[in-house]
Amino acid sequence: MPVSTAYRPDPLFSALGPEFGDPVAPADFPQTILRHRNARAAASVGLDALTNDEWVAHFGRFEPLPGQPGPIAMRYHGHQFRTYNPDLGDGRGFLAAQLRESSPVGQTGRLLDLGTKGSGTTPWSRAGDGRLTLKGGMREVLAATMLEALGVPTSRALSLIETGEALERGDEPSPTRSAVLVRLQHSHVRFGTFQRAAYFERANQIEILAEHVRATYHPQVEAGDAPGLLAAIVEASARLAARWIAAGFVHGVLNTDNLNVTGESFDYGPWRFLPAYEPGFTAAYFDSSGLYAFARQPEAVFWNLTQLAGTLKLVADAEPLTEALNGFGPAYIRHLRSAFLDRLGVRSLGEAADQRLLDTTLALLREGGAELRWEPLFFDWFTGFGSSARALSGPRAKLYQTKAFADFRFALFEHEPDRPERLEAPLFARPEPEEMLIDEVEAIWSAIDRDDDWSPFADKLQRLEGLRQTLRASA
Repeated sequence: MPVSTAYRPDPLFSALGPEFGDPVAPADFPQTILRHRNARAAASVGLDALTNDEWVAHFGRFEPLPGQPGPIAMRYHGHQFRTYNPDLGDGRGFLAAQLRESSPVGQTGRLLDLGTKGSGTTPWSRAGDGRLTLKGGMREVLAATMLEALGVPTSRALSLIETGEALERGDEPSPTRSAVLVRLQHSHVRFGTFQRAAYFERANQIEILAEHVRATYHPQVEAGDAPGLLAAIVEASARLAARWIAAGFVHGVLNTDNLNVTGESFDYGPWRFLPAYEPGFTAAYFDSSGLYAFARQPEAVFWNLTQLAGTLKLVADAEPLTEALNGFGPAYIRHLRSAFLDRLGVRSLGEAADQRLLDTTLALLREGGAELRWEPLFFDWFTGFGSSARALSGPRAKLYQTKAFADFRFALFEHEPDRPERLEAPLFARPEPEEMLIDEVEAIWSAIDRDDDWSPFADKLQRLEGLRQTLRASA
C-alpha cells in the first residue's frame, strides 16, 4: 500500500486488553461504491496516496491498514435519555485503526481514530442489523462538514461507501439504500466506557482507562490525578457545548455514550440546525420531553459529566471531583462568549464588553423570532462595522431597526474586527449565507434517492469548504 511518510500507526487502545474491546469481522457487502472521500482529512494522517480501489479495500471491505491489529468493537455502557443501559457497546461500528496526525519533524501529532458506522454486526448489536442507511451516512457527512466550518470541535467524515443492501427501517421509507461510514476523530473513548467498568465495580479498569486517557489526550494532567483529569474533560466539554449553541446546532441524542473524553462532537443521527432562535427546538422526533432541546444541551452535557464523575469515585475522593464538576458553569460561559465573538468575527474587549455583546446578540435573535434566521445575523454583521453597508442594504435591512438591534450594534461596534480581510471572500458577495436547514438536506437526499444525482451533495460540500476556508483563515 503506498502510504505517505506522514502515515504513522499507533494502535494504543488495543493494548489496553480484552476487557475494553472485542475483535470483530466486518460485513461482506454485495457492493462497494465510493460516494465520498475526504482528501484533506486523509492527507492529515498520510492516507492521501491511496488509489480509489485501495481506498475501497480499506474502508469498504476493511482490509487492515499497515501496523493495525484489525477491527475492535469497543465496550461501553450508557445512560439513554437518563435511563441506564448495560447492554450497549459498538453495535454497528468498530475502531478500525489509530494513527498519528501529521506534525512538524520532531513533534508527536495527535492520536486520531478511524471509527466506522454501518460496518456490520458485533457482539453488541442486540437485535440490530449493524447497518447504516445511505441517507444517514450522507447526513453525517453534511453535519460534520458544516460544524467544522463553523469552528465546532467535531469528528470528520473520512469516507462514505454505498454497500448495495436494501434496509428496512421504521422511521423512514423502506426499503432504503445502505452505506458504511468512516469517521476520523480524536477519541472514541466515551463517558460510557468508564461507566461499564464502574458498573462491574472494577476499580483497576477505571485506573487503566483513566491513565490511558490522561497520557494520550490530557498529558498536562499529572499521573494518578483523577480529579485533574475530570477537570480537563469538563473544560473540553464546556467548550463543545458553547460551540454548539453559537452554531445554532442541536445534536439530538446527548446520551453518555455520545460524549467523549476529548470534547468532540460525533455520531450524528437526528441532528438539526436552528432555523431561528427557539430554546425548545428539538432534533429527535422521539425526544417528546425536550430533554435534549437546543437550550438544554449545556444542562445535558453537565448531567453526563456528573455520571462520569461518579465512576471516578472508585479511584478518587468525592470532594475534589465535585470541585472539578463545579468548573463547568464558569467554563461554559467563558467559552460561550468566545464562541459568539468568533461567529461575529470580532476580537475580545474584556469580560464585561464581551458579555454585553453575547447578551445583546441573544436578545436580538429572540426578538427577531422566525423572521430573523439564526445564521443570517452572523453573516450580515461579520466583523462588525465593516459589514454595515452590506447588512443595511441587504434582504434583512428592515429587521435592523429595533431597540434590540441598536443595543446589539452598540455592543458590536465596541469590538475591533478580527481579520477583516475575510470580508473580501466571495462568500460575502452573496445576499444569503451558507445554511444547513432541513429542507435543503431533504432536497439533497431526494436528488440522490430519486435520480442517483450526487451533484447537489458535491456542490454543497464544495460551498462548505469555501465557508471553512473563509471563516477559519489564519491570521
